[in-house]
Order: sequence, then structure tokens, then C-alpha cells
Amino acid sequence: MTRLGTWLSALAVALPLMLSSAQARELGRIVNPFVGTLADFGQLSPAAVAPHGMVQLGPDTRPANFAGYDFAATHLVGFSHTRAVGVGCSGAGGDVRVMLDYSGAAAPAVIDKQREAAHAGYYRVAYGSGILAEMTATRGAGIIRFTVPRGGDIDVAVAFDQGYSKRLAAQWQASGEGDLRASFSAGTVCDAGAYHLHSATRVLHAGKPVTVKWRGGPGDARTTLRVRAGDVIELRTGLSTIDPTAAARVRDLELGNRTFAAIARAALTEWNRQLSRLTIQGTAEQQALFQTALFRVMQTPVAIADPDGRFRGSDGVIAMLPPGEQQYTGWALWDNYRTQMPLLALIDPVRAGQIARSLVRLYGTGKRRWSTGNEPFITVRTEHAGIVLLDFRRKGIVDFDARAALAGMIAESATLARATPDEQIEAAYDDWAIAELAGDLGETAIAERFRVKALAYRPMWLATFRDLGTDADVVKARGLYQGTLAQYRWAPVFDLPWLAEALGPRMRPELDRFFAEHLFNMTNQPDIHVPYLFAWLGDPAATSRVVSRYVNEPVPHRYINSGVRPQPWIGRSFRLAPQGFADGMDDDEGTMSAWYIWATLGLYPLVPGEPQYVVTAPMAAAALLNQAPQLAANAHTTITPYRKGGMRINNRLAPGKTVSHQAIAP
Repeated sequence: MTRLGTWLSALAVALPLMLSSAQARELGRIVNPFVGTLADFGQLSPAAVAPHGMVQLGPDTRPANFAGYDFAATHLVGFSHTRAVGVGCSGAGGDVRVMLDYSGAAAPAVIDKQREAAHAGYYRVAYGSGILAEMTATRGAGIIRFTVPRGGDIDVAVAFDQGYSKRLAAQWQASGEGDLRASFSAGTVCDAGAYHLHSATRVLHAGKPVTVKWRGGPGDARTTLRVRAGDVIELRTGLSTIDPTAAARVRDLELGNRTFAAIARAALTEWNRQLSRLTIQGTAEQQALFQTALFRVMQTPVAIADPDGRFRGSDGVIAMLPPGEQQYTGWALWDNYRTQMPLLALIDPVRAGQIARSLVRLYGTGKRRWSTGNEPFITVRTEHAGIVLLDFRRKGIVDFDARAALAGMIAESATLARATPDEQIEAAYDDWAIAELAGDLGETAIAERFRVKALAYRPMWLATFRDLGTDADVVKARGLYQGTLAQYRWAPVFDLPWLAEALGPRMRPELDRFFAEHLFNMTNQPDIHVPYLFAWLGDPAATSRVVSRYVNEPVPHRYINSGVRPQPWIGRSFRLAPQGFADGMDDDEGTMSAWYIWATLGLYPLVPGEPQYVVTAPMAAAALLNQAPQLAANAHTTITPYRKGGMRINNRLAPGKTVSHQAIAP
């Protein structure tokens, strides 16, 4: 365990981070899961979740954001077990929705906001006539514990045909062991494909399993219980990609006979351990916002393999993993290859290796750009997986089959969209990654072929972007995806020396104008790297000024995904509040949270695929990086000065295995 923060003397001098042992153990308690849960200020939820867990067990409200919850909502419709993390369209998830209330109670129930609270791995709220609901989760299972204030008849409803995307199928049956088992299918994010899941739910009354009589239609099971004042009812649910019987095994293995309190304590302990990978010294508010951002980063991608190693792939086929391995899905790579994946590579190289092997397996089963009709879990899109793999490998994460990855990347290249200017740049980046990986593997002919293919975008860029016209600030001009020509102009980060040559002495003035005229869009991904181009040009102080302004000050935000606002929304981009992000900014599976973390550290992965970081002034007094808290003696990272104005990051993944990440010198 060593310091991340031996900063350049010209920047800030980092002080040792001193956390008390109590603080170090309870990082999960300073996480605020309500950040980003108000309306369109993040599209997040306070749901209870384990690190990279399938189960996101939380409230569904009316009204709701795309994750089923709105902090300002006054009414509750139930508690569901899945949701995508901060995504657009109408979101996805909301599966296995549970509601418990007194027979005849008005629906939806009124929320008691004064009794609502959450921390990492735990959520609670009171509603209706005073029923208290608490929930916690493991990777593949969740518990809802209801405490009722008075006696009477209680109705319990479990819906398998409700959620945030199009429902395709649902069927449940009651087993002889008292389980409510179900299979259901729904549209993935933007209804671009379909995912298929299975669940098994058991009811406990006063701590003992009860066999209840379920009734209802194929997608909605209901039962009634007689309770006394103070009684506790629990619903314990497991999820699996295999079948309902496997879901019951997941529940029984991951929860066992442990009490709710023991499982909640274990969830918090695991969050404390994972969050201790990266901590900062700063104000209480700064530390809380930083740890909350890290909490979001560590929720995706999602671990879907059952404890016995089985999982269903995106081709619908069941596969088996060796002991200790895990399969990940829940991709939003078009968004988070830029920031979140490089951050996972830095702070959790062991998990990054598992993610890399998951992506190689995805290539082997027919990877597609968007989700398929046979997804095992909620997912979005998989563009730029090859860039992620190249980035991981060059940062010392080499425990995956790079030649199989290269074969998959080459096959994918022929299918990439290349019709619009942004598609041509993005396909060129993927082809560049093929060329670079092929070169690293000694495949010189492949490397040369794809290097030529990658650079074929240049004439288009010169004709479209060198001299911007009257449509420069038009969102979706010329078929662009959620951006403007002024923003996509800076997209070819893999070819920056040529870009600088093409613009010549105009590059710096054009960058200055880009920010002075508020052409930068902090609320979406296409240009979030642009502040760091100043540092790449040799002026890290200019980058620090821009980044600090967008992190710490109210600024005009002019854009939504479909156009330019009639009037800018003015506010901070990141806040420790339910209005946690700028209006219209989705967190997009940790993308924006990771951007905030990089900004705080004073580092940025400007070119994913290169083992380099732009260095700027950190916003924290110091930071501590511990890549493997369970193996602190064998895994650590140091950042130290490297050459003039740069840094080297030495990753010691295991005794005798050392690689370097070189920082880009200002």
C-alpha cells in the first residue's frame, strides 16, 4: 500500500493520507447513494447493491427516473431487484417487483421521506401506515425485510411483468419447497435487444420460512398473510441466468441461513474493502463525493456467473467457468471505455483481467455492436471493446488470450458502421487498436494493413472538421450521434500529433474559443476529454483551470442529447446532492463518476490504448491507491516523477511482475 500523489513540484505537494482505522473500515457509510437520483440529474437509484452485483434492490416510485426512482417522488409502487446504472432511453430493469401493504390500503403508498436512508449495500424507507422496508444484497441475491407496525392482513405482491423497458414474457410457479420461481424476459436499454432472467423467492415470517398459497396471473403473484404488531416478513430472492432452480441455489448459497443484519454487515464490509482501493485526503464533502463516485464506478460491469461457475452467454448457450473465475456483462462500452474502464485497470487489475477474459469470450460467441436477443442480463452496447483490451494489456493486465481477442477485433472491423463522420472516426479508432495490438504481438503485416485502414479517415476529417461551417453547433448535424461538429472535431485522440499538424498554429486558439463560447458539453461523452488537450499541448495549468471550473463552479450547460437548449442550464456538474450531476447528464455506468475521480486525482487517460496519462494539478491534498486490499503485501502502485514534468506508475501485480504506465509530459 503506497501513496498515489507524489505530484510534480510545480503542481501540488501531496501529503500522506491519514485515515483513522474506524474511517478506513467504514468508507461505505460515507457513500451517499442518493447522489444523482433526482429527475434527469444522473438517472441513478439508491438501491442496495454489492460490488459489480446483479441485484440492485431498491424502490420504484411515482414519478420515477430511468432507474425507477426519483428523490422528489412522494409515492411508492414497490421494490425491484434489477436496474441499469445511470443510462438513457427509458432505462431497463425493474424486475421482480415486490410490494407489501395492509389489505385494502390505498395504492400507491405515501413515502415517509424522514425515515428514508441509505449507504453502500443498504437502503431503507417507511411508507403507508408506517411499514418499514429494509434491503441489502449479495452478488446474485437480495433480501427485503418488512417490519409492520400493527396487526392485520398483509397483501404481498410480486410482479414479473413490470419494469422500465418493454416486457416480453413472464411466467411463475410455486414449488413444493415454498419457493416462488419465475422466468421473465424484457428489452434491454433502448429496447435494442432482450435479456432473459430467472428468479426464486422465499417468504420468511418471524424468521421462519413459510409455505404460502400464491395466486394471480402468469406475470403477477399475490398472497395474504396474517400478522401481529411488530412482526417481520422477509422476502429472499436469488437471480440466475440459467433457470429458476439455479436461482434458488444462488439464493441459498449466497444468503444461507444468515440473518438480515449479518448479510447487511457483510455487504458493508465488502464495500469498505473495495472502496479502500482508492481514497483521498480532503474536506468531508470532497471525500464523500469521491467515495460516492467510486461506489458508482464499482457497480459495472455486472458479475453474472452462479457460484457453481455456470452462466448463459449472449448467444443463449450455457457455459462453465473454472473455479475462481467470473463472467461479466452489462456493457456500456461506447460510454465508459473512455474513463471507467481505465480506472478499473488502475485500481483493480485482477478484476480487470476477468473483465478482459469476459470480453474475449464475448468475441468468441459472436459479439455485436448493440445487445442481442439472447442477453443474459441488462446491457447496452459493446463498441470499442478492442480498445479496452489493448489498454488493459499495455497496463500489465496480460492474463487473457490476446490472439483470440485480435481475431475477434479483426472480424468485427468489417461490420463497423462508417457512414457518418463520427462513425468513421470511431471505426478508425477500433482499427488503430487492431494495428497496435497486432504490432505488439509481432503480426507486422496485420498491423500495417490496419494502420492504413485506421488513417483512411483523415481526408474526411480535413473536409469536415478542419474548417467548421455554419452547422458547427448543431446537435446531430450530418448524422452525428448526440453531438456537434465542434465537439466531434477533437475525437481522434489516437491520432493527436496529426490533428495538431492539420490545425497548425490554430489549434490552441480554437481550443480557447471552444470553451469561451461554451461549445463544450460536459453532459455527454463525445468531448469529455477535450479539457485535457491543453495539457497535451504543454499547458497543464490551462487544463486545470477548465477542469476545476467544471467541477467546482456553476457553469452554463447548453446541450441536451437532441439539441441545443433555448437557455443554458447553469449549475455545477458534480454535487453531493440528489441533483448530483448537471441537468441531462446520465452517469452512463460510471463514465461520469470516473471522470470526476480522474479530475480529482490530476490524471487523465487521454488515449485509451496507450499506457499514458495526462498530468494536471490534483484537487485532493493526497490520495492513496491500494490495488488489492486483501493482498496488500503483494500488490501496490506508486506514482513517482518521470522525466521532466511527468510520472511513472509502477504496478506490482505480484512478486516479480512489474510494468510501467508512462505519463504524458506537459
